[in-house]
Amino acid sequence: MEQPPHRVKQFQATIDRFNKENPDIFVRQQVIDWMEAYTKAMAAIQSGNQPELLFTIPDFTTVIKQSGAVQPVDDIIQELNKKYHFIQATLDPYHYDGHYWAVPTYGMVHMLWYRKDLFKKAGLDPNSPPKTWNDLKAAAAKLTKGKIYGIGLPASKHMYTDQAIYSFMITNKAEHIFGPDGKVIFDNPRTVETFEFYKELSAYSPPDSTSWSWAEPQLAFNNGTLAMAIEKGQFLGPFEKESGVSWENLGGAPVPWPADGQRGSIFYSNGVMLLTKNKAKVEAVKRFLSYLFEPEVNGEWLTGMEPGLFLPVTEATSDSKAFWKNAIVAKYPKLVKLMIEQSSYGRLFGFTRDKVDPNIGKISGQNILAQVVQKVIVEKMSPDKAVKWGADQMRAAVGQ
Repeated sequence: MEQPPHRVKQFQATIDRFNKENPDIFVRQQVIDWMEAYTKAMAAIQSGNQPELLFTIPDFTTVIKQSGAVQPVDDIIQELNKKYHFIQATLDPYHYDGHYWAVPTYGMVHMLWYRKDLFKKAGLDPNSPPKTWNDLKAAAAKLTKGKIYGIGLPASKHMYTDQAIYSFMITNKAEHIFGPDGKVIFDNPRTVETFEFYKELSAYSPPDSTSWSWAEPQLAFNNGTLAMAIEKGQFLGPFEKESGVSWENLGGAPVPWPADGQRGSIFYSNGVMLLTKNKAKVEAVKRFLSYLFEPEVNGEWLTGMEPGLFLPVTEATSDSKAFWKNAIVAKYPKLVKLMIEQSSYGRLFGFTRDKVDPNIGKISGQNILAQVVQKVIVEKMSPDKAVKWGADQMRAAVGQ
């Protein structure tokens, strides 16, 4: 699922080492775009050509599980947990209906990234990032000047937009898509308030952010036309080289929250699902995962693919030299530790109740949160009407 060539290359290097050390097993990776994952994965399963292991995120798992192809991985979790101790928050979204349905592999969390050099030029304290929604809007307004935009907020029909608006929903205590009874409760005053704030803040976002996916905000941030962005830790690696300024100008902070809100942002663990019952292949999968979770292998794999973006899901890798010795991680230890700390405040849509609601995949698969953002930002629909529209779409998607 990780398309960027350098990530594919690093994963292939890890696979090649495993294949060399285990000549009786051959692992081959196949890359697909996240935006095509839902249709391609289901098509492969229906034709009987699915892979033995499929990378996933929690809501994607709920969709693929309905095909009947996903196998429980309780014994794999138990064995790996005994050796390396999973961080519980990375396991929970994959446990329901009495089983674990995927093995978490790495975590991702949203932060506020900001350029300290642009803060200085705008007369803002580079060591005092915005902490509240009011601080954030005031800073974005002050930073927006000429070709520089204060903050980048996506408004495309894309997973990035789903995640950006959801981080703000969490901070405004609007994180629940479903009520305790499973009914959609998206259309509530705090959600409307969140979309109103997103609309106000979008006044300081580049005009082309209505078509952004993952790459554009980082490009704008590094070329100096964007001062702040809400994104994950991939900003660490290329910042100094691409921006042409010292690494010390990269700032990071928790996503700001309103006065009556709460600290938080989107956090989720990517994982792998087992899609085979064949005993020989299951044993091969167990050997591959056992290799991948060895702390030295795991730390090198995570930081080699994208240092700072992929956070450890086990205590063993979190403490490993292989993770912290990476040049980028070693350069930004405070920011990496802050991301790990922020993870403990993280939430994920559809996984905020004690019981996982499998219907969330039907909502996230259609990017309904992003579509509501488009209604507000692109079509200029009022936030209350757009949220009502979104709630109706969600209820239709889950049959309520």
